[in-house]
Amino acid sequence: MAETVRFSEARILVVDDEAANVLLLERLLQRWGYDNVVSTTDSSQVVFLLEQERRDLVLLDLTMPHPDGFEVMRMLCESHTGGRRCPVLVLTADVSAATKERALTSGASDFVTKPFDRTEVRLRVRNLLSTHLLQLELERNNALLEQRVRGRTRDLEDARRETLERLALVGEYRDDETHEHAQRVGRMAALLAAQLALPQEDVQLIRRAAPLHDIGKLGVSDAILLKPGRLTSDEFEVMKRHTVIGGRILARSVSAVLQAGEVIARMHHERWDGDGYPDGLAGEAIPLPGRLVAVADVFDALTHKRPYKSAWTAERAAAEIHRVAGTQLDPGVVQAFDRLDPATLLAPIESADVGVGGAW
Repeated sequence: MAETVRFSEARILVVDDEAANVLLLERLLQRWGYDNVVSTTDSSQVVFLLEQERRDLVLLDLTMPHPDGFEVMRMLCESHTGGRRCPVLVLTADVSAATKERALTSGASDFVTKPFDRTEVRLRVRNLLSTHLLQLELERNNALLEQRVRGRTRDLEDARRETLERLALVGEYRDDETHEHAQRVGRMAALLAAQLALPQEDVQLIRRAAPLHDIGKLGVSDAILLKPGRLTSDEFEVMKRHTVIGGRILARSVSAVLQAGEVIARMHHERWDGDGYPDGLAGEAIPLPGRLVAVADVFDALTHKRPYKSAWTAERAAAEIHRVAGTQLDPGVVQAFDRLDPATLLAPIESADVGVGGAW
């Protein structure tokens, strides 16, 4: 029953310059159960009619005043801009092999000679429609499948982003009362990357990886991490290990974000002059993501309260960043910092914060 409904809804266009031929084909098609039939004796209107409403089959005469059937098929090919072109069943009194070959190479899907056998026409119409409707069904199913795959991909991407957010939150939860330090650093590092004209893909990668910079603090005891005063030299050596621990936590991942996170976690306390840790790298030997996060981390740490200090103003923090440019921090990144709006850097992270160029 479902098949009968599909065929009865098939949209057919009949094109013949002889009104009697058109009338005959219309009556035959209606008798065979095709109710959606449009016809014309003016072949110049074919492209317009097909543009007005997509058709599932064209029954086309070849011998007509300009344009003839061959020219009509040429126009159909030229006007075809996408999707599946409807099949064309040619009906002609010319039975020569050359004409049949030309018709089929011009775009005809099948060929029937006049005077035609009604049973043959009925079967050829049904076969062409069966193939065409099956192709449309396959295309619809493929489109639905692609839509579902895109939906699942979005769901997986959302889950992955949330996992990264929560992983970053774990690293900051113990020593940041706002629990937003990691995301603020990610936002600022991405803004710095954008100021340096990095590709948008790299900006987003840094946006997602930078919040993982302090994940290694999981390996530092509360006695040291939350100590209200200055750390002793031994305590500071223990604190410095969080860079190595963070790198190890994120090491050997196949994820581009976690690979960048590994570099950032290990390198964000390296110094431009080579006196940083853990590897004592200097200048451009320090990977750029590490240098970006170093500036973002210093600014955010200075402008927010910590167990061992009160919050600084943005102006005081900016002055300190300029003071250590060329020694602790990359002077080129500091120049990019100067082009940022302090109000944006200090703004709280909203649940719907989109960062730079997209959702976090």
